[in-house]
Amino acid sequence: MTTEIENIRMVTAEDLFATLKTDFADYLNKKLDAAVAVEFARVYDIIDVSFPEIIAGVAFHIVVSEKEIILSTDNTIPANNSEALEEQLTDFLELNLN
Repeated sequence: MTTEIENIRMVTAEDLFATLKTDFADYLNKKLDAAVAVEFARVYDIIDVSFPEIIAGVAFHIVVSEKEIILSTDNTIPANNSEALEEQLTDFLELNLN
């Protein structure tokens, strides 16, 4: 699965990482009426997103460039609710990039 989102505001990986760390877990848990743990790691322009209680390993990779943000996963065996997590992450990115 790969989703491309236009980077209209030219958000950097560093800025997006900070926004994800401070706001995404609250956004996700409010939308899902849940208490999901979310972890992030960043190396240069790549941000990894993990949901350790739900999916083993890295669930999603976000690659940030001046033109676009690419959300992808290499999970070949989808976990329960992975589609809901992907949808909420995509919605959050679109809200914060446009």
